[in-house]
Amino acid sequence: MIRRHPPQVPAVLWVPAVLALALVVLPVAGLLTRVEPARLPGLLLSPAALDALRLSVITGLIATALAALLGVPLAVVLARSTLPGMRVVRALVLLPLVLPPVVGGLALLYLLGRTGPLGGVLAVAGIRLPYTTAAVVLSQTFVAMPFLVVGLEGALRTAGGRYEQVAATLGAGPWLAFRRVTLPLLLPALGSSLVLTFARALGEFGATITFAGSLQGSTRTLPLAIYTTAQSDVDAAVAMSLMLVVVALLVIVIARPRAVEGRL
Repeated sequence: MIRRHPPQVPAVLWVPAVLALALVVLPVAGLLTRVEPARLPGLLLSPAALDALRLSVITGLIATALAALLGVPLAVVLARSTLPGMRVVRALVLLPLVLPPVVGGLALLYLLGRTGPLGGVLAVAGIRLPYTTAAVVLSQTFVAMPFLVVGLEGALRTAGGRYEQVAATLGAGPWLAFRRVTLPLLLPALGSSLVLTFARALGEFGATITFAGSLQGSTRTLPLAIYTTAQSDVDAAVAMSLMLVVVALLVIVIARPRAVEGRL
């Protein structure tokens, strides 16, 4: 029996790896030096901090669910469709990853605002989206959904289409093959992609403040509360920042290993 050993890391990679880790960890650790530990409980349990955290988690979960509902079909179309122009469609889907979030917020505002092409139609029906909680969800979905689409499309392309082809030869139609073959293939990647999508939605700032504003109780998520509070109380803003870091770490540490295990 051949005993397998884990691959060895070249020694030359350790120095840049440690520097990269330091670049990520040290700035976050520096937040701990700004606030006295004795003040942390009071700052973290303030009504403004708890209200912002509650709103961030609720809207982040809704945005993640919406991203899954829309992003899974989009990822399948991008990975499996042979229609011309799909490269352009893929580039459009990836735009939120490279655009400044505030640009996305402006785009949503000018599309869905009262003077926008869709916003005007919604206004006639008595529906107003800008500066509401729904605007927060849309902003988070716009920015975070590409993370899910990219992850799922990559998983489908890696798996290839041979399983769906076998299902088709056995008489399965496209919908049956999607339910019985494609979806099970997506499940491991779906877990990790949903984690990244929720984490990105949780930290969304630029598009939200542009399209939804910063109204306590309805649109002021935790990132917006940090920005607003920093102008008057730096210690409270740092405490909220630590809260956001801890929540994001918990989401990734708890959910990410399970998603990875599902691939093995």
